[in-house]
Amino acid sequence: MPIALADNALGFALLSALMSKKSTASVHPTSAHDGERVLERLRKLCLSMPRAVEKISHGEPTWFTGENGKVFAMFDNHHHGASHIGVWVPTPPEIQEFLVSSDPQTYFVPPYVGKKGWTGVVLDTAPDWKVVEDLVQTAFASASKGTPSLPPRASTRPPASSRNAPPPASSRNTRPSASRASKPPPRASLKPPRTR
Repeated sequence: MPIALADNALGFALLSALMSKKSTASVHPTSAHDGERVLERLRKLCLSMPRAVEKISHGEPTWFTGENGKVFAMFDNHHHGASHIGVWVPTPPEIQEFLVSSDPQTYFVPPYVGKKGWTGVVLDTAPDWKVVEDLVQTAFASASKGTPSLPPRASTRPPASSRNAPPPASSRNTRPSASRASKPPPRASLKPPRTR
C-alpha cells in the first residue's frame, strides 16, 4: 500500500529525510552511562513540549501532554529484555510500516502498542536525533488534539456563584418526586409460607 506523502501527519520533509538517510548504527550493548546520557537527551526533548509532564508508567519514564493528558513518548530501557535503549512514539500505521521496512536496525514495532501504530526508535546506536525530534514533536501534536488545557473538573464545574443558586424555573422537573409518587403494591410471594 503506497503512502500518501503529502497527506501524512509527519509531512513530506520528514519522510524525505528518512528516505535519503540510512542508519549507520552499529548494534552493540551500551554502558549504564550511555543509557543515562540518552535518557537525559530524550527527557530534555520531551519536556521542551508545552505542558509536557514526565511520569513513571510501566516501569519506564513516560511523557504526557499534561497532568491528565495522553502519552506521547515512552522510554525503553531494555524493556522486556530488549537488546536496546529506545523510545516508543505513537505514529500512524503507514509511517510505522515505512520506517520499520526502510531501516529495521533503527525502527521497530514495540510490544503491546505496536499493533496500534506506535513506532520504536533505537537510541543507543547513534540515531539521527533530528528525526527523533520530528517524531516526538509530531507525536506530541497528535496526542495533544482534544487534550483540555485545564483538568476536566476545573473546566466543567460551574462558577462558585452559581453552584448554590436554584435552577431556573424552565429547567425544574414538574413531575412529582419519587418519594411522593405512588408505589406499586408489593409482589405476592410464590413461595409457600415458612413453617416451623
